[in-house]
Amino acid sequence: MERDGLRRDVGLIGLMWASVGSIIGSGWLYGAEKAVVAAGPAAILSWLIGAVAIVLLALVHAELGGMFPVAGGTARYPHYAFGGLAGMSFGWFSWLQAATVAPIEVEAMIGYAGHWHWAQGFQHPTDQTLTTSGFVVAVLLMAVFVVINFLGVRVLAHTNSAATWWKVAVPLAAIFVIAAGNFHPGNFTEHGFAPFGAHGVLSAVSSSGIIFALLGFEQAIQLAGESRDPARDLPRATLGSVAIGAAIYVLLQIVFIAALPLTSFEHGWTELKYPGISGPWAGLATLLGLGWLSVVLYLDAVVSPGGTGLIYTTATSRVSYGLARNGYAPKILTRTDARGVPWFGLIVSFLTGVLCFLPFPSWQQLVGFITSASVLMYAGAPLAYGVFADRLPHRERPYRLPGGKVVAPLSFVVADLIVYWSTWDTLWRLGVAIVLGYVLLGGYAWYATRKGLPDAPRLDWRAAQWLPVYLLGMGVISWQGGFGGQGHIGMWWDMLLVAVFSLAIYYWARASASRPEEIERSIGEVAVTEVPAH
Repeated sequence: MERDGLRRDVGLIGLMWASVGSIIGSGWLYGAEKAVVAAGPAAILSWLIGAVAIVLLALVHAELGGMFPVAGGTARYPHYAFGGLAGMSFGWFSWLQAATVAPIEVEAMIGYAGHWHWAQGFQHPTDQTLTTSGFVVAVLLMAVFVVINFLGVRVLAHTNSAATWWKVAVPLAAIFVIAAGNFHPGNFTEHGFAPFGAHGVLSAVSSSGIIFALLGFEQAIQLAGESRDPARDLPRATLGSVAIGAAIYVLLQIVFIAALPLTSFEHGWTELKYPGISGPWAGLATLLGLGWLSVVLYLDAVVSPGGTGLIYTTATSRVSYGLARNGYAPKILTRTDARGVPWFGLIVSFLTGVLCFLPFPSWQQLVGFITSASVLMYAGAPLAYGVFADRLPHRERPYRLPGGKVVAPLSFVVADLIVYWSTWDTLWRLGVAIVLGYVLLGGYAWYATRKGLPDAPRLDWRAAQWLPVYLLGMGVISWQGGFGGQGHIGMWWDMLLVAVFSLAIYYWARASASRPEEIERSIGEVAVTEVPAH
């Protein structure tokens, strides 16, 4: 039996734990080590900067999620605000981000499993890329994520909640057990607090996996179409998950730095080395004589990323559901089975995850790519927020963001700075992916329009006139800037340029957005089947 709707079976804890379970993934296993190598002890500042950035973005999403409790929300707000062209673009960014996180988590699972003898043949020792057997294992793990999703959202929520309790408990245990007898304050100044200066602090935010680690709060938003009480629960789940995740990550970074033996970084932070560093936390626990904790951590290295990969597999199918509802993808992606599961979207999610193991086989390569894709996705929400504040001031808002007219443009600037810090090498790859998205989604939209299909999207060129300038402008600034680019724009001047450029785009987009009646019409297209009455 096939259906064309989702089942509202998820409560507040299920929503919050979907987001927390996504935030506490492979990022905690690797993030502290990679960040301290990039920034020294000032990596603490990198985490704080990342946390502030994510909080700003989460605040905007909290209001939008309450206003529009629809499946795959992040892919749909720009569609309401700017019509088809912008909606298609940000919808593609959303899908690209969701579809590539699960393979990242599989990479993390396989990387940590290398501690055991039977799993050491899954990665090449020189660059941690997958061997043939490792690729087979990765495909099987992706299949497990899909099978669990096919059991229905209620089973998924219970499975994810159980995994998330474990995922939160283990890093908290590591923090307190390791800090109890191994806290050396002198480690923070041994080679200077910020040996690589501001550049190291800022580049660590994107390239070391900090933003990637903190991502995931939007999972509650993606499941909005399956929430029992979205108006009440979505804002709480979104903001609560960010608070929990940010606190855990900052504490992890502090304890990791303080617990390291001096010999492990005697030649500087870029030369950080100790036995078992390929699994940073488990190796450190072994080094400190906490063998029992290292066993727990190696087990968690499977559970923690596995839980995150599971929920992102869910998110991918919900974002593709949203894209199809908006008319950017074939209608078959909205088909659900008797359990309310978008089955075709799950199959597409699986195939995409498998493909991701081919061009980006190592964890950090994937992290750098996905950070840019995800932040571009998040950048659509502040833009849409500004439009709704201007065009729909009287629409019901279960959560109203204090100071939203300041927070929204500020969060857009922050999102663009994170994109810029991701380096030019990452951004040009992202540019190729963007072009591919226009070919796929744009091709379908053109086909649907030519054939006069009822779900053909409204491609509003006037409302999206700012979009090509935005994408090309960010690319040119990155190419000429000092984060992996030509270095023709000096430090600080480049970030000032990004900020000014972002504000210009923000207010241009707000001024050229769709008219109120067009926005209401787009919203009304889903109201009957997806948005519950308040």
